[in-house]
Amino acid sequence: MSRAVLTSFEWCAVRILALETTEMVGSVAALCDGNLLASFELSRQQRTAQSLAPGLQTLLQQVQWRPTDVDLVAVTSGPGSFTGLRIGVTAAKVFAYAAGAEVLAIDTLETIAAGAPDQVSALSAAVDAQRGEVVARSFQRGPDGWFEPAGAAELVTADTWMDGLAAGSVVTGPVLRKLAGRVPDHLTVLAPQYWAPTAAAVARLAARHHAAGRRDDLWTLVPRYSRRSAAEEKWEEKQRSSAS
Repeated sequence: MSRAVLTSFEWCAVRILALETTEMVGSVAALCDGNLLASFELSRQQRTAQSLAPGLQTLLQQVQWRPTDVDLVAVTSGPGSFTGLRIGVTAAKVFAYAAGAEVLAIDTLETIAAGAPDQVSALSAAVDAQRGEVVARSFQRGPDGWFEPAGAAELVTADTWMDGLAAGSVVTGPVLRKLAGRVPDHLTVLAPQYWAPTAAAVARLAARHHAAGRRDDLWTLVPRYSRRSAAEEKWEEKQRSSAS
């Protein structure tokens, strides 16, 4: 279990608990008024559904918070895998409800972009959408140092995504593990340690969005999947066939 722990604070205006469960190995983090107190990956020997609750308990113990001390629960809401997003969003909502905290959903692609090195001024981030496709979005770093979307997120084939980027474009995202050896020479690939979204990035983005007044509704918050499930697509195809 990889961990980072910084100095704790006895008093915080906003205590943020962050969850990231998009990938096979999730992570959790605690942020106090912009200061990252602790962050670590969940166990690689267990599924996220098994490791998330113990991980949150360990995190709270490290920063010496009670569940009711948490002011905001932040979580990546997609795009991403069905199972991982369901686990993370459900856990965030349950924790927020039980603790009386607010909840805030953070875009997975924005989270990936936020983890890029400071010298990167623009990039395109992508996650695997299965069936040879990705969900990708481009970002440009603004004057304040934060990445802002430079277009809408798109569901396209992996080749369409890569071939459509200009020479020298920086690419990142966990899907690159699957695309090893296929990335065109005209693109610049970030080092693998920057590909995955992290709870630490979720926490920092949540602090920024929360300060700007963004909130999500506990009852209506749902994951944003990369695509419809196979079962849904088969049902829709069956309905179209029946109607024709």
